Amino acid sequence: MRERLSVSTGYGVAELVVHGDADLVGKTLGESGLRERDITVLTLHRGTTVVPNPFDRHLLQAEDRLLCFGKLEEMRSMIPTRPKRRQRVKKLPKKPIIEG
Repeated sequence: MRERLSVSTGYGVAELVVHGDADLVGKTLGESGLRERDITVLTLHRGTTVVPNPFDRHLLQAEDRLLCFGKLEEMRSMIPTRPKRRQRVKKLPKKPIIEG
């Protein structure tokens, strides 16, 4: 999510990307549940095509970008959590290092 504009407390404009494994793929904007979460899609970007004020019947596809207005906390909650990267720990050498 990339915040584009902050309007009033808790609300703003942000860009959401629909990734290939997202639950939204294959659903229409009306079926997506965004409106119920107080999120309005202002523009749908698909490749080089831009659809301003898209209708509820627009079918969402992987890699669509949605410019949205709504509750920032709701939009943040839609971002999947990243798995924490394990830090690699170097093994100690078998022979002790002797400084001298």
